[in-house]
Amino acid sequence: MGLLLDLFLTFAKVGLFTFGGGYAMIALIENTCVENKAWITHDEMMDVTVIAESTPGPIAINCATYVGSSQAGLLGALIATTAVILPSFVIILVIMVLLKKILKNPWVQAVLRGLKPCIIGIILATGAYMILTHCFTSLNDFSVDLTATIMTIGLALVYFGSRKVMKKGISPIGLIGISAVAGIIVYTF
Repeated sequence: MGLLLDLFLTFAKVGLFTFGGGYAMIALIENTCVENKAWITHDEMMDVTVIAESTPGPIAINCATYVGSSQAGLLGALIATTAVILPSFVIILVIMVLLKKILKNPWVQAVLRGLKPCIIGIILATGAYMILTHCFTSLNDFSVDLTATIMTIGLALVYFGSRKVMKKGISPIGLIGISAVAGIIVYTF
């Protein structure tokens, strides 16, 4: 039982003191798990970091799962993984409770209403910039990347056409998936 508590406290500390910073967590995990506790070796830590970079999920969760599993099996992996996400979860819950009260304030509502057009403008400007830089290879002599332009027009047609056919249209994730498949097909062959 001592090892499981040690895993929990160690990874709760990692989750608490490196909130939001995956790369910052690596140094703390390495210092604790490799140097102080000797749960894993430097080579294993390097392997875990490399694998964590190439798999979905945050580095800390992947590291916690690996270390917990190597030290105490499935239960250790569950405890270490839970411990590393628990501080963030609790902090976000506390912030949400506080924000719920603040969001009802009329001054805060006015600020949020003012921010909406700004955010929409930033998103539209980013989209326009991406279209200009990827569809037009040179603005000086007006060179057009025909492939990128056709794909952009095709995706716009899919998006706006789906809104005519379906009530809500295609979801952004669906559109990203379609563009990924189209990009793989067009740019691979």
